[in-house]
Amino acid sequence: MNRTVIVTDSTSDIPPSMASELGIEVVPLTLMFGGESFRDGIDMTPEQFYERLPRSSQLPTTSQPSPVEYMNAYRRIMEQYPDSKILSFHISSGLSGTYQSALLAKSMLEEEGERITVYDSLSASYGFGLLVVHAARLSAEGKSPEEILESVEALRQSRKLYFLVDTLEYLQKGGRIGKASAILGTLLNIKPILSIDQEGIIYAVEKVRGRKKAVARMIELFKADLPGVSVINVAVGHTAEPSSAEEFLQELSQHFTLRERVLTNVGPVVGSHVGNGTLAVFIWPA
Repeated sequence: MNRTVIVTDSTSDIPPSMASELGIEVVPLTLMFGGESFRDGIDMTPEQFYERLPRSSQLPTTSQPSPVEYMNAYRRIMEQYPDSKILSFHISSGLSGTYQSALLAKSMLEEEGERITVYDSLSASYGFGLLVVHAARLSAEGKSPEEILESVEALRQSRKLYFLVDTLEYLQKGGRIGKASAILGTLLNIKPILSIDQEGIIYAVEKVRGRKKAVARMIELFKADLPGVSVINVAVGHTAEPSSAEEFLQELSQHFTLRERVLTNVGPVVGSHVGNGTLAVFIWPA
C-alpha cells in the first residue's frame, strides 16, 4: 500500500502516546550526563532529568544521531512498507547537526533515497513537533507527500512561539546565545522572553522583570502577532512542571478561545540547553 511514513527526532518533544497513536517514527538524540549516556526520551524521563540537572556540577552534553542510525531507520521502514515514501522532519539546522545527519543517510541510500524527503523545521521542541503531528494526521487521511509538505509549510508560517527561561546560563554555556545576553539575564530577577527567527536561530525578544510580568507580556505578544484571531490551538512545553503549563493555559483562556490544547515535556536534550523553569508556548490558528 502507498503510504507516507513520518519520521522525526526526539527534540520534537511530541508526547510519546501521541507519537505512538499517529505512527510517528522517532529517532533519539543522545544525552551525556556525568560520564553516562542516555537516549533522549527512552533511558531517562524528563522528571528524572530535571531533578538531577540543578544538582549536577557538570553541564550535560548532547549529540545528534549518526547518519547510520537514520539510514537503518529509513531502511527498516522501506522494508516494512515497500511502496512507502518517507518525510523526515528535524530540529533547526541552526541549532543542531541532526538535519545534516538525516540528509547524509538519504544520500547513502542512493536510488532508494529518492523516496525520502528531509525537512529542516527551522524550529525546536514542539515548535516543530506540532508540524510533525499535522503531517502524520494528513498522512492518515491519505494525502500525498507534496500535499503534506505544502500544508506543513503554511502551518510553519502561521505558527507563533515564545519561550520563557528562568536563566540564560544554559543557553550561553551551550553556545546557543551570546554571553552579553546571558549576563543581562542574571541581573535583578530579569526573565528573558525568547523566540526562534526565520533562519531557525534563538534570539531574545524582551527582558521582563519577574515571572508574572513575563507571562503577561508573552500573552500581549501573541495578541499582537495574531490580530483579529480569537480561536487558537495551543501547546505548552514545561520542564516536568505541568502545573506551570496549566496556569499559563488558564491565563491564556482569558484572551483566546482554546481549541486543541497540548501539554508536553521539554525533553532532556532540549532541556539541557534551557534548564529548569522553562515555559515554551506554541500557538497556531484553529
